[in-house]
Amino acid sequence: MKSGGTLAVLLSAWFMAQFDFFVVNVAAPSIEADLHAGPAALELIVGGYAFTYAAGMITGGRLGDRYGYRRLFIWGVAVFTIASLLCGIAANPAQLVAARLLQGLTGAMMVPQVLATISAVYPPEQRGRALGWYGAAGGLGSIAGQVLGGLLLTADVFGLGWRIIFLINLPVGLVVVPLAAWLLPEVEPGLRSRLDVPGAAGLATGLALVLVPLGLGNSLGWPVWTWVCLAVSVPVFALTWRWQRVLGARGGQPVLDLALLKVYSYLAGVGSIVAFMAYFASFMFTLTLLLQGGLGLTALQAGLAFAPMGVLFSVTSLLGTRLVKRYGLIVVMIGGTVTALGLVLVMVSAGQGVTYLVVALMLVGTGNGLVLPQLIGAALVEVAPHQAGIGAGVLSTAQQFAGAGGVALIGAVFFAVVHGGDHVAAMRWSAAIDVALVLVVIASVAYNRRRAMRKGRPAPYRTAETPGS
Repeated sequence: MKSGGTLAVLLSAWFMAQFDFFVVNVAAPSIEADLHAGPAALELIVGGYAFTYAAGMITGGRLGDRYGYRRLFIWGVAVFTIASLLCGIAANPAQLVAARLLQGLTGAMMVPQVLATISAVYPPEQRGRALGWYGAAGGLGSIAGQVLGGLLLTADVFGLGWRIIFLINLPVGLVVVPLAAWLLPEVEPGLRSRLDVPGAAGLATGLALVLVPLGLGNSLGWPVWTWVCLAVSVPVFALTWRWQRVLGARGGQPVLDLALLKVYSYLAGVGSIVAFMAYFASFMFTLTLLLQGGLGLTALQAGLAFAPMGVLFSVTSLLGTRLVKRYGLIVVMIGGTVTALGLVLVMVSAGQGVTYLVVALMLVGTGNGLVLPQLIGAALVEVAPHQAGIGAGVLSTAQQFAGAGGVALIGAVFFAVVHGGDHVAAMRWSAAIDVALVLVVIASVAYNRRRAMRKGRPAPYRTAETPGS
């Protein structure tokens, strides 16, 4: 296996998916002016990708387990590239919304295969390093969405305006698809029975009923339909869960592999990642509001303020696995402490100017890189190869779900305080909640490690590079 080329191909798609998740925020004003998009259409252009991306992630992972990660990855990248082209040539808001929904759905097809392939084909001594690069690529993609997106819009490449942010995916996709066909190894599918269509539909429907209100509720003032959707999601999830148990008892293959719930390290990792992503997504959201709404920065200037944080996140993501192997879990807990310290400095310096904020953000980025990739590795380290797709899908869905929930709930606190025009006070309140979530992650790592040691198990928060060490 050409491991270096394999990883580069996988991470190119992961970078592209993260880039498209964030870049539309920068381009929203240009899209609004050019296509005369109303508020509802603009919300769907920005958020539609996230909705279908998150709702389809579990099914995408399960399809990878059934039909092969290589096949699903290639098809996902190919159709994602086509969807990006459709976004770039959209003539009206409706066309762009439809293309963005398709783009998110195809992202859900390709992204779970990235983690699944890493988990299934990389040997333990290489897996931790690969996951470090995975964290670095995700961090760079998130920051590039704002920085590179702002640069592309400012440069007005080929006079394309906002369309270039989607069309730039075409050369990437045209290179990645043939390279994936050449470099990615075949992994024998672990499932042979038919796809659980009712389960897949139930999970997607339930997630949509939660994610759409969470994504649109704040901006629309929480109308009645948002609360109705949230209420209806409860029986939908309950019925889907019951169907999963019934199908499993009959010897079928439910779309949600209930055997994963018996993997202690997986549950511990997912729980910690939920708390971490709720903090991270809400922090990125509220900080953008502070920089642009409170401090008056342009979208490009705000993106550049994020850049040092993204670079340090990528650097410590790569170093984290090696440090944990040498010094143990204390590295992850130190990383969480550095993140919490950076958030406290954000609270203190929010009204002191951009320079002080950038210094605080550098601490946040340094700590994040030591924590997040290690949590991902810990969650997947004991997942069986034939469950890698569904394991990655559930993990990715939990990240998106937690991010949407964090933005909605902590964003609501921010908007409640900023209503009086005080962005600094609003940032301080939301950052205080973020500190609490980071402390939950630190406490969870320590508690689960002690619990595992008392029961004579390997500590759940070890990287895939050092299982049982």
